[in-house]
Amino acid sequence: MNNQEKTGMMNTAIAYLLWGLIPLYWRALDHVPSGEILAQRILWSFVFMILLILFVGKWNPFMKTCKEILHNKKGLFRITLATLFISVNWLVFIWAVNGENVVQVSLGYYINPLISILLGIIVLKEKSSTSQNVSFILASIGVLYLTFSLGVFPWVSLVLAVTFAFYGLLKKKMNLNAMFGLAIETAIITPIALIYISFLPQHHFQMGNALTTTNWLFIGAGVVTAIPLLLFGSGAKYIPLAMVGILQYIAPTLMLMMGVFLFNEEFTFSHLIAFLFIWSALVIYMGSHMKPSKKRHKPGKVKQVQ
Repeated sequence: MNNQEKTGMMNTAIAYLLWGLIPLYWRALDHVPSGEILAQRILWSFVFMILLILFVGKWNPFMKTCKEILHNKKGLFRITLATLFISVNWLVFIWAVNGENVVQVSLGYYINPLISILLGIIVLKEKSSTSQNVSFILASIGVLYLTFSLGVFPWVSLVLAVTFAFYGLLKKKMNLNAMFGLAIETAIITPIALIYISFLPQHHFQMGNALTTTNWLFIGAGVVTAIPLLLFGSGAKYIPLAMVGILQYIAPTLMLMMGVFLFNEEFTFSHLIAFLFIWSALVIYMGSHMKPSKKRHKPGKVKQVQ
């Protein structure tokens, strides 16, 4: 492994580590309604991305990309739809974390790659292998077992998995620069976020000479959103896709551990059985991607946002 690959692996691992720890950040805002947290996250992510683009001197290429999208109806529709999916994903994620459902959140991000496989087969007409079919069946059994054994449909997990899978699919079809993509997505939804904030009967962002802890957490939400994405974008393209696949399970594993050991959420025998089915599905899936190849890996483009 050369230095470029080592740096790529480190950046990608740090990105997933930060995504795995992000529930701690939203828990610090659990006194604020989820809708307001989402609106503030969108607003400050947009502000941070614009400042970052100006700082790195990419304003002209960014504006060129914006014009290209505005004159491309299909591209504009796709990025608007992607914005909708990631907004729903963020809202459910924040609501679930602050509603003591971190275990369900982790389950969602374990399932996510398998939903992506299904979308690839259905939408992109990709061929499915035997291992992929077995993985999807095992994961489905796990979800169904959890549903029937607990009598509660794990909608949080499935909404997170499905919305993020559709978001990833749309991003793949657009092939946008990660920095520009997030800036455009937040620009599309920021006016709605501002309208929502303006109609709130009570505002947790207090204007004044001294910023409160809540204010700083709102402002920092932009940084928390953007930094992992930028680390991932700068790292994943230099390492094999199989390694990216392995590293991505850092995040849900950390979430699961936090949910059980830090937040004392319930983890029953039914949860264990369901997770064993899903973990088995992931082992089979990753095993099919870890087969030795005679060809040397060539860096490719991989996109993911949490």
